Amino acid sequence: MHSMQQLSEESGFNVDLAVIGSGPGGYEAALRAAKAGMKVCLIEKGALGGVCINWGCIPTKALLRSAEVFDLFKKAGSFGLNVGASGIDLAEAVKRSRNVALKMSKGVGFMLRKAGVEVKQGEAVFTGPNDLDIFRDGVRVDGVRAKHIIIASGAHSRILPGLEPDGNRIITSREALVLKSIPKSMIVVGGGAIGVEMAWFYAMAGTAVTLVEMMPRLLPLEDEEISEGLKRSLQKAGITVATSAKLDSVTVEGDIVNAFLAVEGADSEPLSADYMLVAVGVSGNCDGLGLELAGVESARGFVVTDSICRTSAGHIFAIGDVRGGMLLAHKASAEAALAVKALSGSNTEWIDETMIPRCVYAEPSVASIGLGEKEAERRGYKVVVGRSMFAASGKANAYGNLEGLVKLVFNSADGRLLGAHVLGHGAVELIGELTLARRLEVTAEQLARTIHAHPTLSESIKEAAENALSV
Repeated sequence: MHSMQQLSEESGFNVDLAVIGSGPGGYEAALRAAKAGMKVCLIEKGALGGVCINWGCIPTKALLRSAEVFDLFKKAGSFGLNVGASGIDLAEAVKRSRNVALKMSKGVGFMLRKAGVEVKQGEAVFTGPNDLDIFRDGVRVDGVRAKHIIIASGAHSRILPGLEPDGNRIITSREALVLKSIPKSMIVVGGGAIGVEMAWFYAMAGTAVTLVEMMPRLLPLEDEEISEGLKRSLQKAGITVATSAKLDSVTVEGDIVNAFLAVEGADSEPLSADYMLVAVGVSGNCDGLGLELAGVESARGFVVTDSICRTSAGHIFAIGDVRGGMLLAHKASAEAALAVKALSGSNTEWIDETMIPRCVYAEPSVASIGLGEKEAERRGYKVVVGRSMFAASGKANAYGNLEGLVKLVFNSADGRLLGAHVLGHGAVELIGELTLARRLEVTAEQLARTIHAHPTLSESIKEAAENALSV
């Protein structure tokens, strides 16, 4: 009798949904599922909030804010202020950044508790299609049997052969966020969002920075005009930018990193610095999950999914960075909503990546949505482009931030917005209106006819639309 009862318990589920990972994808999925009445368990091996809250989006923005304030201080004289700024106290800036992250992480814990989500601390490993073992320090401490599972395990820094981080002199963004003092010099490898943000931060703090990107331009996925404008701004800020470039024979000798910088079409030159920060993209956290025991396929470092985030095992979904595609926190949150709807049997529409905004938080910042000019033409659109330079904006002049522009790409057939690209102070906040415009397929005419407040930076959006109509 006892064994029968044991068996029926064995085949029953403890929870409706188990979520692996508590980043912006995982915690959002857990909250939404709990709200929909499901019994949810969330498994997290580190701090709640994942990389985004603890080591990514949030602490980097807090640090970048310190650099922005310091930069303003240095320019205070031009605003008629007599103040002396001696330098960034990196330890204090890092402390503030960690406190911001901790506060946000605690907030996630509070929301999960309030929603009735059971949080289990440890590493999740599949032992079968519905079963997960939970390990702490290599010891199995718990297990769960779930009707549905969402993998939201995130990603880790990609490692290039010859540029393996040693956590000491060759570092990733994680170590860069907690350095004790400002290095004299730094080589940043990778001209994507993380590389650009970190290069800008340390340059503002007084480090001599060389930024190396193997593609012909920084932010290779952005509109070319924006990439070029950003490169000029970074160079103006004192950063040495090398594109179409790679590093050879990297060695660490004592406290110095030595390398040879090879730029396409030129002889390679020796380069040395206190630190080398490697930011060359990420790979999904697939290894060690036991995916094969659950019948979940992965390829090229990411879990394979269909358009609604479903994996090769019908009851298991994957969202966020582990799924690949655009590696953005807000994409993970959108996928969380999609996956929870899908597993509860609702029909859902897939996520169109041209509706997802992208942001880079240097100064000037970059924000964009949809297609760049060349990309739109490659896809067969005939386009009309409108531009408005911030140098002509009253508000930008009053602010003292004149760099950059708003560039809008419209379909000439019907006037609808295909893409929007902003380089300039506050770009990341201006993208909200343009995201809505893209989502609703607004035309140049409609944007130009919308009355914008004066003086604001957002007027430049209206002016760019007017510029497109006058072309």
